[in-house]
Amino acid sequence: MLESVPVARRDAAAPRRRLSRAAPFVAAILAALALWIAPRVLDTFAVNVLTRSMIYAVLAVTVDLLWGFAGILTFGQAAFFGVGAYATAMILAAYGATPLGIAAALAAALAAPALLGLAVGWLSFYHRSTPLYASVISLVVPIVVTQLIYSGGEWTGSSSGLVGFDVLPLEIEGYFRLAALVLIAVTLAAWILVRADAGRALVALRDNEARCAYLGLNPRRLQIRLTAALAAVAGLAGFLFANASGVVAPENAGFLFGTELVIWVALGGRGTLLGPVLGTIAIDYLAANLSGDLPFLWQLLLGTAFVVIIILLPGGLADLVGRLWRALPLGRQEPVPPRLVARAAETGAAAAGPPILKVAGLAKAYGSLTVLEAIDLEIRAGELVSLVGPNGAGKTTLMRCLSDGTEPFTGAIAIGGIPTTGLTPNRIVGLGVGRKFQVASVFESLSVAECLRLARAPHDGLSPVGQAETLGLPQPALDVLRMTGLDRLLTRPTRLLSHGQKQALELAMVVALEPRLILLDEPTAGLTKAERTTIGTVLKALTAGGRIAAVLVEHDLDFVREISSRIVVLHQGRLVLDGTVEDVVGSELVRTIYAGGAHG
Repeated sequence: MLESVPVARRDAAAPRRRLSRAAPFVAAILAALALWIAPRVLDTFAVNVLTRSMIYAVLAVTVDLLWGFAGILTFGQAAFFGVGAYATAMILAAYGATPLGIAAALAAALAAPALLGLAVGWLSFYHRSTPLYASVISLVVPIVVTQLIYSGGEWTGSSSGLVGFDVLPLEIEGYFRLAALVLIAVTLAAWILVRADAGRALVALRDNEARCAYLGLNPRRLQIRLTAALAAVAGLAGFLFANASGVVAPENAGFLFGTELVIWVALGGRGTLLGPVLGTIAIDYLAANLSGDLPFLWQLLLGTAFVVIIILLPGGLADLVGRLWRALPLGRQEPVPPRLVARAAETGAAAAGPPILKVAGLAKAYGSLTVLEAIDLEIRAGELVSLVGPNGAGKTTLMRCLSDGTEPFTGAIAIGGIPTTGLTPNRIVGLGVGRKFQVASVFESLSVAECLRLARAPHDGLSPVGQAETLGLPQPALDVLRMTGLDRLLTRPTRLLSHGQKQALELAMVVALEPRLILLDEPTAGLTKAERTTIGTVLKALTAGGRIAAVLVEHDLDFVREISSRIVVLHQGRLVLDGTVEDVVGSELVRTIYAGGAHG
């Protein structure tokens, strides 16, 4: 076991950690008490408007989770809200506000948007889709739903909407309190999630979706599930709205409302949860008070405020509050890093076993340009194989084919005897392959410890309700952290690390996967001589046990000579030499190739 923090410091931080965990629940209870009492001091107009505002704030939470945390700019939450509201109104109109009718309306308000969310998520996040594509889909969905409402005839009330249906037997104060309790519960649940280990996966998706896939996570599945779950929450808000207002109309599901939600979240401060909640309530309440007196000027004021805040405070009003909070002594407290724990290494096959990697007849072309041709290669456990050749030889393309089975290529690639053709990167990671990129691929918004914990997610899972106080890593990953000093920087944001530290962190993340085969694309690029020596020591130690194999793309022949067990030479897309270090480095062919091609 490796301790990352002195025990005394950890013990001293325990009361603060317990207080931090209890604070959201205490704040939620105080907010619930205040809002429960509020109808006694507010007039009827304020109670009515704030009930609607709090329902809209529930929607704002879902937009903030999608956009502020997961990086999915969506205009489609209004469609899910409208579907939930219409499902509620239609069922209550048909069966009345009986216990069975209310239960059926609530179930439909949750299920119908969730099913639509699954369909929208599938359309938005198929393999190789882009964030722009997902945003376009979210623009189209409210338009389609609105048109379906218009064409629904008596079922949906067409352009007039639905009115006069039975609703929950509550007074206006009851709806206010119900909306307040639902808003507090949804906000608290979201607050717990985004600060838990599982919530950091949302930020990781926003920062670097490709790295998530190469850590064995399934970005597509996460995005689809998140879309469906938050669609159900939007449907719950629609259920509350239909009951509280007694009226549902096409504009409740429209594109304009969806756009307003995005603006409210941006003004409040996306990625903060409380900012969008308070911003939505404040803006909707002010709009209700001022729109009658200043119908056109109010919209102009809101648009002007939006432009000013986006320019001066890109993080919204909550960013200004956050800066003031961090200026206080209480807001400057340093987080306590987790305790590092060594995980027992899995036992694996010896080097004499079947090859971990087998490539047969691999070829790849971009149109008429052939990049790889007739590549045959076998790599066994315990080997550290360096892949060398001049620029343009096809080295990185080969690495991409080995780690992504959806790349269009001919021939066959197998990991442990399992063909990889058609497999996405996360499924290939599941076969025991880890890949390190030439440019360090980490999560800039996360801390060092959070990056490493995500790397362990396929093995240990991620808690949706809290942060683990220990961080279990295999010994080789701990060695990387120790030799590079990262074990003392676990709470440091990754964006503040040096280039060499980011390279070391990515290597530690890959090693934390406990792979059988590691693919490294120029891991020493831009490093100092001392850092290159450290990386070389780590790689030799990894493969020395005879369980792990490594394929290393490298230009530095001196570095290659020191650490390799074999060297493979690529030239113009062909494998021209495969042999021992002495045979390849002293080859006349290698000298000729490097004399005629650039290397650096």
